[in-house]
Amino acid sequence: MYCNSHQGLRAALLAAMMAVGLPAFAGNPIKRVEPVYPADAARAGITGYVELEYSVGPDGKVTDVSVVDAKPGRTFVAAAIKAVKQWEFAPGETHGKVRLEFKL
Repeated sequence: MYCNSHQGLRAALLAAMMAVGLPAFAGNPIKRVEPVYPADAARAGITGYVELEYSVGPDGKVTDVSVVDAKPGRTFVAAAIKAVKQWEFAPGETHGKVRLEFKL
């Protein structure tokens, strides 16, 4: 029962956002691929994060990914982008933002 009411609320929110011209943000992906921890970073004991923004096409596939913030520098960026480009969402979602943590 909870799932159906949750989906109904989500659909109503999406319809309301579209009606007033606000961007629709992607929720949980229906297909999520986790990033692969870079071997060099793992050997060196490096941890960090990457914050990404992404666009979702009409088919639910991620079309564009951009880095908002990353620490340290570029250590985890390639792995994070590669993973998020494989995510898929329900059709109708247009973009989102995520922070991927890299911890040992």
